[in-house]
Amino acid sequence: MGTRSYVVQGKGNRLALCSAPHGAGRELSRTAARKKFTRDQLREAMTGIEYRATDAFLDEIPAAYKDIDVVMEDAADLVEIRHTLRQIVNVKGD
Repeated sequence: MGTRSYVVQGKGNRLALCSAPHGAGRELSRTAARKKFTRDQLREAMTGIEYRATDAFLDEIPAAYKDIDVVMEDAADLVEIRHTLRQIVNVKGD
Protein backbone atom coordinates (compact mmCIF):
# COMPACT_ATOMS: atom_id res chain seq x y z
CA MET A 1 0.00 0.00 0.00
CA GLY A 2 2.82 2.40 0.66
CA THR A 3 5.94 0.94 -0.89
CA ARG A 4 6.34 -0.27 -4.46
CA SER A 5 4.58 -2.50 -6.93
CA TYR A 6 6.22 -4.41 -9.73
CA VAL A 7 5.10 -5.43 -13.18
CA VAL A 8 6.90 -8.67 -13.93
CA GLN A 9 7.22 -11.26 -16.66
CA GLY A 10 7.38 -14.88 -15.66
CA LYS A 11 10.44 -16.93 -16.60
CA GLY A 12 8.48 -20.18 -16.85
CA ASN A 13 10.45 -21.93 -14.12
CA ARG A 14 9.23 -25.55 -14.25
CA LEU A 15 10.49 -26.31 -10.72
CA ALA A 16 8.05 -23.65 -9.47
CA LEU A 17 5.27 -24.96 -11.73
CA CYS A 18 5.64 -21.77 -13.79
CA SER A 19 4.25 -19.74 -10.89
CA ALA A 20 5.44 -16.63 -9.07
CA PRO A 21 4.52 -14.58 -5.99
CA HIS A 22 1.61 -12.20 -6.50
CA GLY A 23 2.43 -9.92 -3.58
CA ALA A 24 4.62 -9.51 -0.55
CA GLY A 25 2.38 -11.44 1.83
CA ARG A 26 1.45 -10.41 5.33
CA GLU A 27 3.95 -10.23 8.18
CA LEU A 28 1.15 -9.57 10.70
CA SER A 29 -2.48 -10.62 10.67
CA ARG A 30 -5.06 -7.89 10.19
CA THR A 31 -6.04 -8.14 13.85
CA ALA A 32 -2.42 -7.94 15.05
CA ALA A 33 -1.74 -4.95 12.80
CA ARG A 34 -4.79 -3.09 14.16
CA LYS A 35 -3.54 -3.70 17.70
CA LYS A 36 0.10 -2.82 17.02
CA PHE A 37 -0.07 0.32 14.87
CA THR A 38 -1.59 3.76 15.40
CA ARG A 39 -3.15 6.22 12.99
CA ASP A 40 -0.10 8.45 13.52
CA GLN A 41 2.19 5.63 12.38
CA LEU A 42 -0.06 5.03 9.38
CA ARG A 43 0.00 8.73 8.49
CA GLU A 44 3.81 8.71 8.63
CA ALA A 45 4.08 5.55 6.53
CA MET A 46 1.74 7.00 3.90
CA THR A 47 3.52 10.35 3.50
CA GLY A 48 3.13 11.48 -0.11
CA ILE A 49 0.35 8.96 -0.84
CA GLU A 50 -3.30 10.01 -0.95
CA TYR A 51 -5.59 7.79 1.12
CA ARG A 52 -8.64 8.06 3.34
CA ALA A 53 -7.31 8.49 6.90
CA THR A 54 -9.66 6.11 8.70
CA ASP A 55 -9.15 3.12 10.98
CA ALA A 56 -10.10 0.89 8.04
CA PHE A 57 -6.57 1.35 6.68
CA LEU A 58 -4.65 0.42 9.85
CA ASP A 59 -4.48 -3.26 8.96
CA GLU A 60 -2.98 -2.33 5.57
CA ILE A 61 -0.06 -0.30 6.94
CA PRO A 62 3.07 -1.20 4.93
CA ALA A 63 4.82 -2.55 8.05
CA ALA A 64 2.15 -5.29 8.27
CA TYR A 65 3.60 -6.83 5.11
CA LYS A 66 6.85 -8.54 4.24
CA ASP A 67 9.45 -6.37 2.52
CA ILE A 68 8.51 -6.47 -1.18
CA ASP A 69 12.11 -5.91 -2.25
CA VAL A 70 13.22 -9.04 -0.37
CA VAL A 71 10.34 -10.99 -1.94
CA MET A 72 11.41 -9.81 -5.39
CA GLU A 73 15.03 -10.78 -4.74
CA ASP A 74 13.83 -14.22 -3.64
CA ALA A 75 11.76 -14.48 -6.83
CA ALA A 76 14.65 -13.66 -9.18
CA ASP A 77 14.57 -17.20 -10.63
CA LEU A 78 10.85 -16.89 -11.27
CA VAL A 79 10.28 -13.42 -12.73
CA GLU A 80 11.95 -10.58 -14.55
CA ILE A 81 11.01 -7.11 -13.33
CA ARG A 82 9.69 -5.07 -16.26
CA HIS A 83 8.48 -1.93 -14.43
CA THR A 84 8.57 -0.53 -10.92
CA LEU A 85 5.54 1.47 -9.81
CA ARG A 86 5.26 3.95 -6.96
CA GLN A 87 1.94 4.39 -5.21
CA ILE A 88 0.36 7.82 -5.33
CA VAL A 89 -3.17 6.93 -4.20
CA ASN A 90 -4.79 4.07 -2.33
CA VAL A 91 -8.53 3.41 -2.35
CA LYS A 92 -10.19 1.02 0.10
CA GLY A 93 -13.80 0.96 1.16
CA ASP A 94 -14.70 1.03 4.82
